[in-house]
Amino acid sequence: MVNAQSRESAYPGCGPLTKADCDAVHAASLEVLETVGVRLESPEAVQTLARAGARVSNEDCVHISASQVEWALAKAPSSITICNRDGQPALILDGRRTYFGPGSDALNIVDHRSGERRLPVLQDVRDVASVCQQLPNIDFAMSLFLPVDVDSAITDRCQMQVLLNGTTKPIIFVTYDLEGCKDVVRMAEAVAGDAAALREAPFIACYINTTNGLLHNSDAVGKLMYLADRGIPSLYIPGCIAGVSGPATVAGSVAIINAGTLAGLVLSQVVREGAPFVMKGWGGGGLDMRTAVYGYAGPDSRRLASRMARYYDLPSFAVGGASDAKLVDEQAAAEASLSILSDAWAGADLIHDLGYLESGMSASLALLTICDEIVAWTRKYLDPVDVSPEALAVDAIRQVGAQGTFLAAKHTSAHYKEMWQPRLFERTSYETWTQEGRHGLGERASAKVEALLEGRPDVSLPSSVNAALAKVVEEAGAKAALTAASAAARP
Repeated sequence: MVNAQSRESAYPGCGPLTKADCDAVHAASLEVLETVGVRLESPEAVQTLARAGARVSNEDCVHISASQVEWALAKAPSSITICNRDGQPALILDGRRTYFGPGSDALNIVDHRSGERRLPVLQDVRDVASVCQQLPNIDFAMSLFLPVDVDSAITDRCQMQVLLNGTTKPIIFVTYDLEGCKDVVRMAEAVAGDAAALREAPFIACYINTTNGLLHNSDAVGKLMYLADRGIPSLYIPGCIAGVSGPATVAGSVAIINAGTLAGLVLSQVVREGAPFVMKGWGGGGLDMRTAVYGYAGPDSRRLASRMARYYDLPSFAVGGASDAKLVDEQAAAEASLSILSDAWAGADLIHDLGYLESGMSASLALLTICDEIVAWTRKYLDPVDVSPEALAVDAIRQVGAQGTFLAAKHTSAHYKEMWQPRLFERTSYETWTQEGRHGLGERASAKVEALLEGRPDVSLPSSVNAALAKVVEEAGAKAALTAASAAARP
């Protein structure tokens, strides 16, 4: 059945969760799927699962058996490779590595120049693409902001056009509906050359949110089926807020999320065996009943969902580098650090939302830049320790002896660069720090963002490809305008 040991080589410190704990969540999820079922607001999806043997009640409630889940788990790939824009492997999702990137669609930006909260524009998304392209520990790009200066009906296409021209790194995209998803895939196919080339070396993946674990809206299900058929990775993420749309316990909320995830997994594999599927790597967080705010940075929602992904031998998509703070301050740095380290330790394959503030309502390029440094620290911490004879350096110790110094030793000159060195965190003398202006972390991060934007590399696409992208955006805009006009004309 489930090989609980297959992904254990990532970071074994993610306990105290045990196989028995995962068995319990799995059993609860199967019971929910079989007895409660999941509502799919898509007749096509209901019929597809019914033909595959699922039981249907009340027209749209699908009950999936344990055997169907086991079949889907056997068919889904345990390793997924997402390429960069040039077709080279960039993200290898196999439980042995963790990759990091920003989030999408924050409603506000905390401007790195002024420190003020304002509405984002499309230029801010261009800046995100450029910053992601240049930061060495940011592995994939997302839009981070929801720009207000473009037609809201086609914002997703505008975001994608900007991202495709601003970075060669893999892109995780979000669209409002199935038509937007299809248009974004058309744009990616234009960059890749054609549909076959994109399927062979996908450099995009789609982040799909369902209403909750037991209710899957038609657009989410439609995107999943469309992408599965085309062999493009789906990140299928059922929503759940503990105490609101799920039980007020971590395990209960994860059981609902897990049931919804398994339903999506089965559907994707029925559509196309071997379709690349990434499951949710967080869950169990709840509404703060004192403030009615959902916390992005609390400890409750971490580990269990990522552990379930490892239990199933599936890639996972987690949250880190985010804060509930309103400013790029001490709280933001602390919560970003804790969430990045904890989710990487838990073995998540993809960690997004780096740079989020205000519980996801705002985002900051300065915080994203700080997160790049935190990720560098985390990766060094989680790297295996070299205990080879060369690293143990007994010969060098013998040569230097008790009274000597290693400063001039050949061993030191050969290895001192292996020690982690900060690029943004402060490590000079007090006198040097004072002479350089006594700048804090937030100030240094803002200055680094500005330097990156001033020196942004030109990675834009050829004019012929850009013409194809512009055509997709133009056609979507014309269609949206026609729809709006028709709606306005109706009495």
